[in-house]
Amino acid sequence: MKALSVKEIKTELNQRSQSELVELCLHLSKFKKENKELLTYLLFESDHEEGYIQSVKEEIDLLFEEINTQSFYFIKKSIRKILRRLKTYIRYSKQKETEVELLLYFCTKLKHFSPSIKKSTILKNLYHRELLAIQKKVTKLHEDLQYDYQLEIVKLESL
Repeated sequence: MKALSVKEIKTELNQRSQSELVELCLHLSKFKKENKELLTYLLFESDHEEGYIQSVKEEIDLLFEEINTQSFYFIKKSIRKILRRLKTYIRYSKQKETEVELLLYFCTKLKHFSPSIKKSTILKNLYHRELLAIQKKVTKLHEDLQYDYQLEIVKLESL
């Protein structure tokens, strides 16, 4: 089965009644955890972005605590998993400020992680790549926010 374009889906959704739309959303939420998470964000957390950011930060903290520090192989795999999950949460929000805030928090956690990521070239490269991505995103924000975030980036660049 070939998926239709977003325009065609939107046209079809506009022709459905409210009760049919509710049924479609519930049906969609049963198939993938990601769909359910997105609906949860849209329905309950999109109006409270600060609370959403705080809950994601708490989850990042927990995930960093669970990292197996026996070898850099396991550390690398875990950190990539955390970053993948974080980017999913960022996609739900679609707000640049939220994206920058969460990525800065991730980089801060990574910088202060023990054992130090300085011993792993792969982790250092991942860290620097994320900092570059943050810098690009910051340039698209309001000037006041740019200044605040640039100060944080400068602190993080001294690895």
